[in-house]
Amino acid sequence: MSVVLLLATLAIFATMALALVRALRGPTVYDRIVAVNVFGTKTVLLVALIVYITGHADLIDVALVYALINFIAIVTVLKLVRQRDLAAAQPPRDRSHG
Repeated sequence: MSVVLLLATLAIFATMALALVRALRGPTVYDRIVAVNVFGTKTVLLVALIVYITGHADLIDVALVYALINFIAIVTVLKLVRQRDLAAAQPPRDRSHG
């Protein structure tokens, strides 16, 4: 394995560790959600790097499915945090203007 691939792998693991720390420490729920999203994105990137290194192209499907699941999960969690109800059709009204 070349030095560039090794450095890329280490950089991905470092950013995953930083995202995990941010997900655990917060301070807000939105910081934690973004950190989990970053962790999921880095996981997809790591799987793609493994595909490149090993040459097993069938694993790229796993990365794509994981990316879609990550996106849907983050959108769902954001809706849940904002509206407190996943079944609500409309966002809550802004009550600060009267």
